[in-house]
Amino acid sequence: MLTEMPLARWSEWGHTLNSTRFGLGIEVHVAIQRAVDDNTLASDIESSKGELAAMRRRRFIRLQAGALFFLGRPTLAAQTTTRSPQMTLLSVPLELVGAWSEPLTAPISVLSLVREVSLSNVRLRSDDQPSKIRIDNHSSGPPAIWLHDDHTKVAWIIVDISSRDWSRLAYQFGHELGHVLCNSWEANSKPQPPSHWIEEAMVEAFSIRGLGLLAKKWESAPPFEGDAGFAAAIRQYRANVVASYTTIPALSNLGLSEWFHNNRSSLEKGGGLSPAEGPLVLAILDELERDTGCVEDLGAVNRWEKRTAVPIEEYFNLWEKSCAEIHTSGRLPTFLRGLLRPS
Repeated sequence: MLTEMPLARWSEWGHTLNSTRFGLGIEVHVAIQRAVDDNTLASDIESSKGELAAMRRRRFIRLQAGALFFLGRPTLAAQTTTRSPQMTLLSVPLELVGAWSEPLTAPISVLSLVREVSLSNVRLRSDDQPSKIRIDNHSSGPPAIWLHDDHTKVAWIIVDISSRDWSRLAYQFGHELGHVLCNSWEANSKPQPPSHWIEEAMVEAFSIRGLGLLAKKWESAPPFEGDAGFAAAIRQYRANVVASYTTIPALSNLGLSEWFHNNRSSLEKGGGLSPAEGPLVLAILDELERDTGCVEDLGAVNRWEKRTAVPIEEYFNLWEKSCAEIHTSGRLPTFLRGLLRPS
């Protein structure tokens, strides 16, 4: 769903907090419009059932040329910067805006860690990298990519997170980060049938992969002192997500081809993520966890003019050509073509 939204004006003042706790030599810039109590962080195990339903209603949202728009209490913004000479999706600044209820050093440390584990050791070869990732916390509504046409190179991610809901934040951010990796963050990135559904399956698998890596990292090097035990909550959240995709029994490769042909019409009309895609999501997850080259192939997605507005047969052809152009392996489109056998 695309929603036109008028420009909102915003001003801020801020100070800089240097920190080494977030990895990658990050500096954290915190812009504060009112005082916030620096409460002690406490990690609780949260439920994921409502979150799964919200993710399946996820949207791309369009914004007319402008600056920042806040839904909820517009009190805080934070930004990370790095000094890498070659900015990539892994190193570009992170900026927080929106209705965050805790000191911003907390969510930004979690977001930085999610990005680090999801993209470290992955060659980011896309020739269309954003200059900044903005994470905008709304008080309601599904997570989304905000498609704004203000001619800036900002990837704008919307999340819906309550206080210290770190597993949910990692899941939502990971899914939308997957779309950014797939070059779906600029104004011309409107999702279109008939092939948008497969991008949704791929970025969902990317997000689940990230949860597993985050749990492992959190256990050995938690972002908050004495919080290594929260890794168990992340693992349980991931297990709940995976379980939601097992309502359809696991299928062999031959079974997945039959599944695709039996469901092709509804997949192409629906376009979004649904439990019916579970067998494919889990098959892609296995490949992403087994082969980092397949993760790199996501950076070659949507580098052609028609993007997802082509049949899946042509989509795979264009994707394989794009992989060759930016020198990724091309193993993921080849794997999926062989799995689904579209023609």
